[in-house]
Amino acid sequence: MTQPIPHHVLYELGCTEGSPATLRLLARDQDRRRLLLLRAVLDAADAAGADRCPPVARRGLAESWALLETAERATPDRGATVRSLLLAPLVGPWAERALALLTGAGPPDPAATAHALAHLAPLAAAAAVRAGVPFRLRLTATGGTLALPTLGALRTGPGTVPVDAHHSGGRLVLRAEGPRAVTVRPQRGHGAWAASPAWRAAHALPPLVPGGRPVPLDDLDPYRVPHHPDQPGFTGITDLDDLARKRWGAAWSGTAAALGHGGPHRIGEAVTLLRCLVPLAPPGGGTTGEPPPGSCSGTRREAFGAVLSSEPPDAAGFAETLVHETQHIKLAALAALTPLHHAGPAPRHFAPWRPDPRPFDGLWHGVYSHLALADWWLRHARALPPGPGRERAWAEHARRREQVGAALPVLVGSDALTPAGRTVAEGMVTAYTRLTHAEVPADHLARAVAYVATTRALWLQRQGGTHPS
Repeated sequence: MTQPIPHHVLYELGCTEGSPATLRLLARDQDRRRLLLLRAVLDAADAAGADRCPPVARRGLAESWALLETAERATPDRGATVRSLLLAPLVGPWAERALALLTGAGPPDPAATAHALAHLAPLAAAAAVRAGVPFRLRLTATGGTLALPTLGALRTGPGTVPVDAHHSGGRLVLRAEGPRAVTVRPQRGHGAWAASPAWRAAHALPPLVPGGRPVPLDDLDPYRVPHHPDQPGFTGITDLDDLARKRWGAAWSGTAAALGHGGPHRIGEAVTLLRCLVPLAPPGGGTTGEPPPGSCSGTRREAFGAVLSSEPPDAAGFAETLVHETQHIKLAALAALTPLHHAGPAPRHFAPWRPDPRPFDGLWHGVYSHLALADWWLRHARALPPGPGRERAWAEHARRREQVGAALPVLVGSDALTPAGRTVAEGMVTAYTRLTHAEVPADHLARAVAYVATTRALWLQRQGGTHPS
């Protein structure tokens, strides 16, 4: 759905910034789209024939939705707790998958549809637990795990295992096959405790700012990685042990301060847009007990507010990841509100941070995120005392700045930009021009210039001498 966006909003976003009102505008639109998507799933299930949506799956979906509505009415915060569960990032991939199975052009797959629709039941159960609503519900564990959002996960036997759930008096009793039951006691806000080793509690990192919301560190949700595991940019999921969680927590404890070096808008966008972190396996693997070298991160259009990341090396690396990925979140949310360009998907553009040709939209996202990184590294360098950390910051800033300078003209000169996209591009030019006026140590700048020139030459060789766009 397209709607006019004020010029000043487009321009400030182009500068890789965003006032609290602008960020709330993006978040509200994404939340509205999520609720419409959930409504579409319910309507599609009602309309689907029995060959595509088995009646038992339809009844289970209706039962789960009724429990959600009961929980919403029962919460003293007027349903905010339940809505936060429905608006959680990883509900988006599930809803899109379910809708595709219900309405897709391919042959019906009733087993896959029933499996997907059953995912709403544990979400409804978690909402009812948080609302204090008593219930009895039959849930289904798949792949050896039953995940309950904000609470944790129950390990079961392999395959598809039915789990009877009974909640009353502040206790959730889960009984899989056999006589042994697991009693779960929810903790306030996030997580739940159980004496059984079959239970894994959900974890969250502390709020970035006082009074903010905790950030879930989700290594439990079955929809936390793309449905197609070969999607580029993702190394695969990983489960965190206690030592790994401590390392994440240690890096997180200094992240707010490092983000703050880039200005209050960097903390503001993380507080507003970041809704969960999904741990990824490190690139190239690693040895047990130590964080391996290298890192990777990404976002998903269908999971607004989720940042997928391998273990950060330190607070500065964590802050860099958040600055980088929140730009992708912002730009994707803006593009959902109004078209920014009409360029095609052909991968033909030179990007100094990638060895392969990029489509126009991929180049746009890359320039935008690197522009924000160049700004953050500059401010970070200025905030640090002399030493290795400051030298690293100068080097990172110089490289990002030169990379942006090599690719930004393609965006600005494109005739595929819409009027809104043109305004965003103008803001990006303004932000880049400011960076070029900053004093940077000459040695770092010279190395960055040489790096980009070498990258361009190698790219041309791989393309058989074709000039980059």
